[in-house]
Amino acid sequence: MSGPAPAVAASRRRREPSAAVAGTAAAGGLALSTGGQTWVTATAQRPAPLPPVTDQLTGGALAPLVPASGLLLLAAAVALVAVRGAGRVAVGLLAAVAGGVLGWSGLRPLVTDLHVAAPGVLGGATPGSTLDTRVHAGWPVLALIAGVLAVAAGLLTVLRGRAWPGLGRRHERPAGTASAAAPARPRTGEDRALEAWRALDRGEDPTEPAPGATEPR
Repeated sequence: MSGPAPAVAASRRRREPSAAVAGTAAAGGLALSTGGQTWVTATAQRPAPLPPVTDQLTGGALAPLVPASGLLLLAAAVALVAVRGAGRVAVGLLAAVAGGVLGWSGLRPLVTDLHVAAPGVLGGATPGSTLDTRVHAGWPVLALIAGVLAVAAGLLTVLRGRAWPGLGRRHERPAGTASAAAPARPRTGEDRALEAWRALDRGEDPTEPAPGATEPR
């Protein structure tokens, strides 16, 4: 009953590299998308007679490593197709690290005090201002999901990547396959007549069998 096992293993080896490339690319795209969205709306109540200042802070402004991680992950997805062996493992490790940084960047606005981070990027804030912040949780959560996806794809590559075939060569046909697979065309009467004329031009008798050929019985 061990017959299906090799087929299952081969099918898994074909699916794993595609999943790793797709997961890494998806995580990079999500990081770039969320990095340009508003994560926090901050309002600085300044001392009178100065009016309050309200600003919308994007993920890239609060956490510059979010778009940087996105670009790195997209480059890693391309590199996974191009490299093999130890190089692929190194790319997977880099993707996992970038995913960890991305995940922490998405988690930080949800669990830490933004009164420390927001004033550094809020324009118009002055000493003595009080800061009110409102987190748009959907975008940091999406960045966190992208980070988890990148870590999973990177670890899959580190653990299994050495056994994967070359992704860039998977769909290439070996040289000579097309010509070897093409069936031979049956000889026609015209072919035999042409061969007879060529034999006469060479001074040969076309009615005599070729050396080594067996006469039909």
